[in-house]
Amino acid sequence: MTPSRRPLRIGNASGFYGDRFDALREMLTGGPLDVLTGDYLAELTMLILGRDRAKDPARGYATTFLRQLEDTLGLALERGVRLVTNAGGLNPAGLAEAIRELAERLGVGCRVAHVEGDDLLGARDWGPGVVTANAYLGGAGIAACLRGGADVVVTGRVTDAALVTGPAAAHFGWAADDWDALAGAVVAGHILECGAQATGGNYSFFAEHDVRRPGFPLAELHHDGSSVITKHPHTGGAVTVGTVTAQLLYETAGARYPGPDVTARLDSVRLTQDGPDRVRVHGVRGEAPPRTLKTGLTRLGGHRNEVVFVLTGLDIEAKAALVRDQMEGAMSKRRPAEVRWTLSRTDHPDASVQEEASALLRLVVRDRDPAAVGRVISGAAVELALASYPGFHVTAPPGKGSPYGVFEAVGTPADTVPHTAVLPDGSRQPIPPALAAPATPDAGGPPDEPPPPPPLPPGPTRRAPLGAVAGARSGDKGGSANIGVWACGEDAWRWLVHTLTVDRLRELLPETAELPVTRHQLPHLRALNFTVDGLLGEGVAAQARFDPQAKAVGEWLRSRHLDIPEVLL
Repeated sequence: MTPSRRPLRIGNASGFYGDRFDALREMLTGGPLDVLTGDYLAELTMLILGRDRAKDPARGYATTFLRQLEDTLGLALERGVRLVTNAGGLNPAGLAEAIRELAERLGVGCRVAHVEGDDLLGARDWGPGVVTANAYLGGAGIAACLRGGADVVVTGRVTDAALVTGPAAAHFGWAADDWDALAGAVVAGHILECGAQATGGNYSFFAEHDVRRPGFPLAELHHDGSSVITKHPHTGGAVTVGTVTAQLLYETAGARYPGPDVTARLDSVRLTQDGPDRVRVHGVRGEAPPRTLKTGLTRLGGHRNEVVFVLTGLDIEAKAALVRDQMEGAMSKRRPAEVRWTLSRTDHPDASVQEEASALLRLVVRDRDPAAVGRVISGAAVELALASYPGFHVTAPPGKGSPYGVFEAVGTPADTVPHTAVLPDGSRQPIPPALAAPATPDAGGPPDEPPPPPPLPPGPTRRAPLGAVAGARSGDKGGSANIGVWACGEDAWRWLVHTLTVDRLRELLPETAELPVTRHQLPHLRALNFTVDGLLGEGVAAQARFDPQAKAVGEWLRSRHLDIPEVLL
């Protein structure tokens, strides 16, 4: 692959395992592309694939991608679009071979390469119950595969942004220390990685656009790392500074965004509306990556069971207390290791619809012993059907319990991970670790935040929801929740940065009151990013709370009322 200064047009057709099946064809037929990526992996997905592999060693990859290629592989080859995907999961070699077999069956010539070395399960003793152990690789292996002539590149666990940094490095011929350019590609990759979330999906101000079927995003990436985020013509949704800001804040934290290729400085990112459905991303600065690679471990944490009791009409608190006492009595002989009760007051007085007159009492139990959360729980709940509060019923028949998983991230020295590109001719090319930051005590520490702008002058205020002047997007990273909040205008930013402190966040979201909360400023984005450690327990697979991935915590925050200057409303 000869280095070029021509812009690279790179799109995305999947943000998760289960995303819109037709998106691959839509992106290939909707307009010109050089590269099309697909992101299929997440923390929970790795556990699912690990359990698949345990049943059959030939499995462990995202079979959806293979099915999507049935009627699109020939189209991609015909149009000269290279495909790069992490759908290989725990078995990239297996998926690569399956694609070769598919190409042969379709009668098309296809050069397939894959990247391996991320799977560290057998590298050392990770402790009991570990199902998967995968290092997050960068884009250098992908770049080597493309330079080796691959039409399709399959990877295992790489960073989501590596699906963009790899093709960009191969296309432009960037050196390993072209950190500003690489950082720009990381930012573009982060914007693209979640598919339609960059084109109006899950957007706070969704009513401003037609998002019934948003198109998938693409980036026009330039040699200096700057890009324009856009989408194919005549597709739904919108690409605006707001939609791009929302995705930039998703599942990130502070000003430094460390990765295996580069540490991108999110506090340097600038966004400019460049026309309808076009947002220019520029000014991104990069620094050396850390010396270690994030390694995700998934393990079976134990077994869980859940019963949701429906409480209707009057005396909700008394009804909840009764059934709770009854269930606690049933659990007294062998109480599960964890018992959690949550009463959600979804009921309304004098409701004209029965469901609106009902509250939900949720019981969740966990234990390493499946017997402690199985029949003893479901049987006790069923036996109360005629012997508890008036109107007794549950949302679903109680089950026998099920296993749950736990995600943990640890650091692994980059020079101990056997990152390898397996080229289309079968040759194996070792990939050296990126040029890392020096091992100094303050390397990679948080940069000094600039002083905030002056606050708004005093004036009349009105009680209103935060969402009247700010957008938000939230998500999960292991057991922590990320909440990004951005202001709708410069005056709103002057108010937000002085008002939405850590203490105020804890007041507005009482569930965070006893948890560690860190606030970061991103002034170029007029945004604050909060990390709430421990809100999600042991991560999404553990299903520790009502919203296990914190997807709606940002919208909960926007719904909370506080005194807002009338000049902003």
